[in-house]
Amino acid sequence: MLQATGSPYAPVEFDGRLIPIAQCNNVFIFPAVGLGVVASRASRVTDGMILAAARALGDHSPAKTNPSASLLPAIGSIRSVAVAIAAAVGLEAQRAGLAPKTSPEELRERIAASQWTTQYPLFETG
Repeated sequence: MLQATGSPYAPVEFDGRLIPIAQCNNVFIFPAVGLGVVASRASRVTDGMILAAARALGDHSPAKTNPSASLLPAIGSIRSVAVAIAAAVGLEAQRAGLAPKTSPEELRERIAASQWTTQYPLFETG
């Protein structure tokens, strides 16, 4: 059984197993698709790019190796999973002729350069 919701829910018991419920609220796919589009310089987003993103996310599903595990990766892995999704999107954009051709390494460098990192200024108090 695979189950995802838009809101957080406690695990449920099903068929004698405790199944964690994944919160599937666009946190993995849409930001990573945008990252892939920006990094690859794609001219538009296609169904093929969304499918590539979904497949890349599926490749990182803990449920692939453990049927009792969560459908989605742990939120702590979001940055690395986003890079994998963005790369899949960028490569699909290139394959479809919607983005300039690069090597996979160059695309990953562009993704790393485009990925947002929080940086908060330090303020002195007193």
